[in-house]
Amino acid sequence: MSKKKVIAFDLDGTLAVSKSPISDRMAELMSSLLQTHQVCVISGGAFPQFQKQFIDNLHVEHHLLQNLHLMPTCGTRYYRFDDISGEWKIIYSEDLSKDEREKIMKIAEKSAKEQGIWPENPHGEVVEDRGSQISISLLGQQAPTEEKDAFFEKHNDKRLTLRAKIDEQLPEFEVRAGGTTTIDITRLGIDKAYGMEKLMAALEIGKDEVLFVGDRLDEGGNDYPVKAMGIDSIAVEDWEDTALVVETILKLGE
Repeated sequence: MSKKKVIAFDLDGTLAVSKSPISDRMAELMSSLLQTHQVCVISGGAFPQFQKQFIDNLHVEHHLLQNLHLMPTCGTRYYRFDDISGEWKIIYSEDLSKDEREKIMKIAEKSAKEQGIWPENPHGEVVEDRGSQISISLLGQQAPTEEKDAFFEKHNDKRLTLRAKIDEQLPEFEVRAGGTTTIDITRLGIDKAYGMEKLMAALEIGKDEVLFVGDRLDEGGNDYPVKAMGIDSIAVEDWEDTALVVETILKLGE
């Protein structure tokens, strides 16, 4: 494996427990990694979720944040830190139109109800409009981690069937399974591979200089497009696995 300049990560299930802040251990590891590598976090969540889970728990000097690339909503948006203003600035945003978002939400809800997988008592929104992405959370966006894990163990086959049903009705969009209970829908061709292509172009590097770490690298998962495009990828099951990967990278000086 050649020398890597960029280490890219999924967020939920990879750097942190779903919808939860990164641990102190992970924060320390990310701080060390930012001193030696460009780091990218690309995930299905919107930017406020990145702030809550990741940015607010990093304790690094501002100049190191310039080595951090944030790609919310599966890479449909790209943020960089501006050291002069001290703010995160958006580089691009592949937003869906109002008509597109309404069409997706209508089909998603109808399909989930027809399949009997629409939650009766959800924890928050089931269908969330993130501007550049529509996310369907089959327990609600604020469901406890334990319930989401139990759902994944018992009903992931139903979620994948629903993903396929929605995909059939929306051939002009990308439909991916994300996390443990979510289905993410973006414009066709706009997925995590698109985000990686944008990142590589910005940094003027090739695929062999990027390493990706994610928990949904299976076909149909929202990390899979990165693996499919030929970027070296490491599959993990939780943030503890990821911590071991980062520790190894730091130890080897990879």
